[in-house]
Amino acid sequence: MLAAVNKSAARLKHAVNIMEVCGTHTNAIARAGLKKVLSKKINLISGPGCPVCVSSDIDLWRAVNLAARPGVIICTFADMLRVPDICGGSLAAAKTDGADVRVVYSPLDAVSLARKTKKNVVLIAAGFETTAPSVAAVILQAAKLKLKNFFVFPMLKLINPAVKTLLDGDNDIDAFLLPGHVSLMLGLEPYKFIAREYKKPGVVGGFAAEEILAALEKIISQINGGRAEIENAYPPVRADGNPAARGIMFKVFTPYGALWRGLGKIKNSGLKIKKEFAAFDALAKFKFPPPPKIKQSGCKCGAVLAGKITPKQCNLFSKKCTPQKPLGPCMVSGEGACRALYENR
Repeated sequence: MLAAVNKSAARLKHAVNIMEVCGTHTNAIARAGLKKVLSKKINLISGPGCPVCVSSDIDLWRAVNLAARPGVIICTFADMLRVPDICGGSLAAAKTDGADVRVVYSPLDAVSLARKTKKNVVLIAAGFETTAPSVAAVILQAAKLKLKNFFVFPMLKLINPAVKTLLDGDNDIDAFLLPGHVSLMLGLEPYKFIAREYKKPGVVGGFAAEEILAALEKIISQINGGRAEIENAYPPVRADGNPAARGIMFKVFTPYGALWRGLGKIKNSGLKIKKEFAAFDALAKFKFPPPPKIKQSGCKCGAVLAGKITPKQCNLFSKKCTPQKPLGPCMVSGEGACRALYENR
């Protein structure tokens, strides 16, 4: 498969920039060392595909602020623990200072905890369309159980508005390696604007090295043929995705203009809890003071997420910023471009 991709790339008239918009792809590409063995005409660029990494500084600060409050238990996935907020704090640091912060492996764990305690349980929910349906499902369950102490802090994002923002900017992107997991929910139709409006190829790919190569071969074939289409190279993805999961997601959530690290505020790119489920909305339950000024660390995660620079082009990479002492979320998350590069050098 590698030989076939490189043979096809040899026919390219010029080098092409292909962005993967999924953090799992970024990690898999680094782990397999694909950039070292692919044709020099194929330039793979990491995009805003890590939900933890694209979470805004203000949201992270609010999560840490909540953790410090008495009578509150924070439930979070492990990747969010060590992400620094605008003051240099983190959920992990808050836990060290005595806050009740617990790592969960499913949103259901947070609901189970709320049923066993009288304290307020807040689930920090970061993710894309892959995660949102399961978070919506636990809110529906909490409503059915009539829980009064379960809340969700939504940091959920929608991937296509970010892709559109990238395409509307001055990014030199020739094609997209599209996310397999998200596509299980979305299907193929929502991506077609990429080919129709921007004349760029997009191919949905899986996460094993051979699956990524299969997607890349389709992309290169399109470029060589002067075509721009949305194709699927990941067999589990159906053309219509998962309508039932999307139905649950939009029963509980509605789109709004969310802040993204590196991309700013993007219209209809986030998911907030609908008014009928406001009883479970942490942002409605708890009041927050104005956030402090951002503490400048020199971290360039935003530029990495926007595809403007590579991790190595940040002066802090592997020097002052390492997985042991991260200065930005891209070095914390397992799906972050900086950590993926660092650990697979």
